[in-house]
Amino acid sequence: MKFEFAELPYAYDALEPYIDKLTVEIHYSKHHKAYFEKFTAALAGSEFEGKSIEDIFKNISKAPAALRNNGGGYFNHNLYWQILSPKGGGNPTGKLADAINKDFGSFEAFKTKFNEAAANRFGSGWAWLSVKADKSLCICSTANQDNPLMDIADCPGTPVMTLDVWEHAYYLKYQNRRPDYINAFWNLVNWEKVSDNYSKALA
Repeated sequence: MKFEFAELPYAYDALEPYIDKLTVEIHYSKHHKAYFEKFTAALAGSEFEGKSIEDIFKNISKAPAALRNNGGGYFNHNLYWQILSPKGGGNPTGKLADAINKDFGSFEAFKTKFNEAAANRFGSGWAWLSVKADKSLCICSTANQDNPLMDIADCPGTPVMTLDVWEHAYYLKYQNRRPDYINAFWNLVNWEKVSDNYSKALA
């Protein structure tokens, strides 16, 4: 299987004023691209070469650290960029909205729990909305470039939405004010894409 570095689905300045142009440019063209290049280099000639990203993550505990860190960085950023949109914000609808209300009580309760997962992640990492094996939704956070698909995850599931809380994702604009970045995130969430991810996770 050949992995590709996908084009950003919008211009660098498209997420203004919530995420600034320079942050998006550096984050995508430097950080994300470096993860992709190091991931493909670590994959070459390894026992994981030719496998899907999901199969790699299912056995990530047996993989070298370079594959775990960079494979996670590659996948996590792909999802992050996809669920952001300059036309995002608002509330989810349809089956996803129903599931959020069922599993968290309300959309506001869901947002509060997700915000807490993102804000309370010590150091670098990610907050996740995932679908568990029983098809219910769950929220958690992971350290560094780990994610819920990995066999080492404390909160296994299929991710449908994520927020990057590494400092490089927000520090140029928000400095140490991570909660401000988290609050701004909700103005950019592409609920149509998250709903699509949710439907695929249920299939």
